[in-house]
Amino acid sequence: MSARKITNQTNSEQQLTVNSRETHLTLSPDAVSLHKGGIEFNSTTAFPNWVEMTVTLKSPQEGATVNCTGVVVDCLGNKHSGYHVSMVFTSLSKQAEAQLSTMVASSIL
Repeated sequence: MSARKITNQTNSEQQLTVNSRETHLTLSPDAVSLHKGGIEFNSTTAFPNWVEMTVTLKSPQEGATVNCTGVVVDCLGNKHSGYHVSMVFTSLSKQAEAQLSTMVASSIL
């Protein structure tokens, strides 16, 4: 599995939305590392392991969005320095997998 940081040099307003039952975060692409099977991001909010969340990703090239559901597998840090959250995607459709693969491939630094 490879990781790529989502960057968009032409549109700095691109955002990533993370939703859980009680939390809604909007993150900049600089705070995110996207993988084919998951995502890592920095957050000021802690998430318990195994909580299910939905991540909405927006492609910088086509503007298409992909909704990915997954579970938090790790959340390290503290309230003073922030948290590093690792999430694994679950039950991706073939279409979502294809869009995600395109996003990972197109976000090479």
